Amino acid sequence: MPPTPPREHTLSAADGTPLHIVDWPTETAAGKGVVLMHGLGEHCGRYTQVAQFFNDCGYAVRAYDHRGHGRSGGTRGDVPDADTLLQDAKRVIDEFARELAAPPLLLGHSMGGLFAAYYASRALSPLGGLILSSPALRIKLSGAQKILLSVLGMFAPGFGIPNGLNAKYLSHRQEVVDAYNSDPLVHAKISARLLRAMLDAIEFAQRYASALNIKTLLVVAGDDHLVDARGSEEFFSKLAPGIGAMHRYPGYYHELFNEVEAARVFDAVRTWLDQLPGTGSG
Repeated sequence: MPPTPPREHTLSAADGTPLHIVDWPTETAAGKGVVLMHGLGEHCGRYTQVAQFFNDCGYAVRAYDHRGHGRSGGTRGDVPDADTLLQDAKRVIDEFARELAAPPLLLGHSMGGLFAAYYASRALSPLGGLILSSPALRIKLSGAQKILLSVLGMFAPGFGIPNGLNAKYLSHRQEVVDAYNSDPLVHAKISARLLRAMLDAIEFAQRYASALNIKTLLVVAGDDHLVDARGSEEFFSKLAPGIGAMHRYPGYYHELFNEVEAARVFDAVRTWLDQLPGTGSG
C-alpha cells in the first residue's frame, strides 16, 4: 500500500509568526503519534524517510519548521529566546495531541534533540516517550561563535553569522551531502540569540535530566564532528534507572538516519518502540 501523502498547513505562534507544519497520517486509526523536531539550519522536509518509518510502525507523524527555518516565518537563524521555541513547540504538539488516543512521542535531531530534551525536562505537555538523535547537549564553540555571543550578543543579538556546520560530516552518503548543499530551504546562519537559547537549554536539560519520568532513547553518532557527543553521555548518565536507553554507532557521522547503515538505527528505534508500555509498533 502506498504511503498516505503528507498534509501541510500553517499554525500561528503566540506572537503571530507562521509555523510550517507537515503531517503524515496513517491509514489505521491506532491513535499513536510522534512529533519530529529538526536541526539547525535545516527543515522538516528532510525527514520524509523518518516519517515513513514511523508510519510503517503505526504512528501518525507531525513535523514542523522552527521559526527562522524552512518555510516558517522569522529571521533566518534567529529566535527571541529558548522559551519562545518551547512555546512554539507546545502549540504544535498540543494541537496534534488532540487528534491522538495517547500522548505523542517526541523525536529531536541535533539542535532539535536539544530542544526536545529541554521541552521534556520542562514537562510542558504529556509525552509518550522521547527520542534524541545526535542531540546538541554539548556544543563546541568556535572562536567566531564566542565573539558572536560576547560582542554581537550585546550590540546586535539578531544578526546572523555562519553557523560553522561542515556538510561533509553529515553523512558518509555523498548524495545526502549534495542534496543538503543544494537545498534552497537550508541556511547557514545563527544569531547570538539562538546560540544563547541553545546554551540555556543545554544547562537546563542537563541539570534536570534526573527528573525525567518518560522513557528516553538516545542514538549517538560515534564520529560526530558537529556536536560534542559527550553531552549525550552526560545526559544519559543522569537519567533515573529504567528510564533511558542509549545506542552508540562507531564511525557514523552526525545524521544517523541518513547514514550508509541507517537500517541499524531504525531497527534499534523499532525495538525500543515495541518495548513501550501500550504503544509498541505492532
